Amino acid sequence: MNFDEFTGTVQHRLELPGTGETVRAVRATLMALGRRIPEGNAEDLGASLPMEVRWYLTGAVREHGQRFDWAEFVSRVAETEGIDRSDAAYHAQVVMDLVASVVPESDFQQLRDQLPEADDDENWGKLFELVDAGGWEGTREDS
Repeated sequence: MNFDEFTGTVQHRLELPGTGETVRAVRATLMALGRRIPEGNAEDLGASLPMEVRWYLTGAVREHGQRFDWAEFVSRVAETEGIDRSDAAYHAQVVMDLVASVVPESDFQQLRDQLPEADDDENWGKLFELVDAGGWEGTREDS
């Protein structure tokens, strides 16, 4: 998958009006994620992504391995995108679903292992809700 296919898929799934909004959604999600996970994990996850997308996880991030929770992640995505938190959370879920379909399962599992899931409402499991529901295609079968 190349950059245009990746961003085109995100744009279609999020029903965004243009490429600029789409790139902002991808950048916001992956830069926040890249800041949260260790550098090596970001490199592993990004290895199968288009070069321009991988950059948001790796090259555009100055400090990897920061400690913050799901709520802070969503706030960072929302701020970067300039949208509300509920839209930011959904955008991140859609981007992660596409990432899950592109990268090796072992790299995606490594990502999940880095992000703690809890029983409360504010946990990293929310990032993977779309993936866990069968992915974008799985949730759209009856549409």
